[in-house]
Amino acid sequence: MNAFDDKYTRSARLRIGSMIRTACGAALASLLVAACTGGNLVPSPAVQMDLKTLDQMDQKIDRMIIVTVANPSESVPMLAGTTAGAYDGAPGYTAYGSARAMMTALTKDYGLREVTAWPIAPLQVHCAILEVTGKQTRAEVLAMLSHDKRVKLAQPLQVFHTQSSSSAPGYDGNYINLEQGLRDIDALKVQRVSQGNDILVAVIDTGIDVSHPDLAGRISFARDFVERDPVLFKQDKHGTAVAGVIAANPQNGRGIVGIAPGAKILALKACWQSPVSERDSSPSGAICNSLTLAQALTTAIKLHAQVINLSLSGPPDPLLTQLVNYALRHGSIVVGAVPPDGNLDAFPVGIPNVIPADVAGNAVRSDSVIYAPGHDVLTLTPGGHYDFLSGSSISTACVSGIAALMLAVDRHLDAEHVYAALKASSGAGPTRMVNACNALAAVSANSCAATGVAH
Repeated sequence: MNAFDDKYTRSARLRIGSMIRTACGAALASLLVAACTGGNLVPSPAVQMDLKTLDQMDQKIDRMIIVTVANPSESVPMLAGTTAGAYDGAPGYTAYGSARAMMTALTKDYGLREVTAWPIAPLQVHCAILEVTGKQTRAEVLAMLSHDKRVKLAQPLQVFHTQSSSSAPGYDGNYINLEQGLRDIDALKVQRVSQGNDILVAVIDTGIDVSHPDLAGRISFARDFVERDPVLFKQDKHGTAVAGVIAANPQNGRGIVGIAPGAKILALKACWQSPVSERDSSPSGAICNSLTLAQALTTAIKLHAQVINLSLSGPPDPLLTQLVNYALRHGSIVVGAVPPDGNLDAFPVGIPNVIPADVAGNAVRSDSVIYAPGHDVLTLTPGGHYDFLSGSSISTACVSGIAALMLAVDRHLDAEHVYAALKASSGAGPTRMVNACNALAAVSANSCAATGVAH
């Protein structure tokens, strides 16, 4: 080797070493942020929409479609030692040139405009939100795309709604004694055996008040797929309420206790507060769409969420169904809200092995539904406050909390076993209320039947 070659080799080694240190440093920093956020919001570095754009998409919803094309991981160059990421720009799974070129060709062939696009690692596809710009209707374009061999999936961009409403003024203080729902399902007894310690529960919802005293130490990761504003993230009511039902942990004896106060929350904002309108007259309601929910589900999968809480409902959605099925196949428990009309074909409860949850005390409309407290349930609201909320969103959070209690004593439980235990635990009375003690006894030798309450 001559002097020039030796100098070049040393220079190349230095550059490669610098690249590796930079990549490793970025990866380590990302892991540390995820592990130590303690409520700090982690912005989504790619496919970051803003609320104005999402509202504009919503206004043109009858012209918006979702298209996916193949993007196999083997076609994507990866650094040695890395694993496939999601769509977040980390070394790993990205949209390969051929997939992007194919999407560009489709937009030209069918008169479409690309609004945004991103790769979905679990499904090995490149996904795009496209606007129909020509004279043809959305249905006509979708019909043509369904016969195009380049297309893996073509569907409408759809809208989803959370399922809760306020039912009383806000409160402050020590309200554990007012949490009748906890006693109705024997959750306080179960907490002598299990508190759901360190079970990861993905709350795919609005933002969450990550600084609420009763959520101190409960938020392990937060990401916003709607807007880049951590202040607004913490002001969202619905997600805060859902997280409180699942994992509130009172500090210094003040506040309320969740079903699984030892669980860890992945706060994934995919929904935004909707204006009071004919479509959604509840001030605590929120809307989401296929795009934001797909991003949040992908992140929940990437972070190995053991429970995924979907306190929302909407039309059947092929893309979201694929992601939920992927999560179920890889061991996640998915709990969804039954819509007010009881339609069990809706998303997400229409997906096999998703656990459907509804309000106990409502008319029992299906033997397949898990009924849990959902009338005037005291939970958290932004700003360190408390409120009574009602709806199947709250019942869904209750069931997710019980699932976390069960997984903490047996982490190998799958959706089928958790559902069977929940179903068998339900009483025979008119409300068919789920019972946390009975559910735990069905999957574990640990029994809480003879214990006293935890608080």
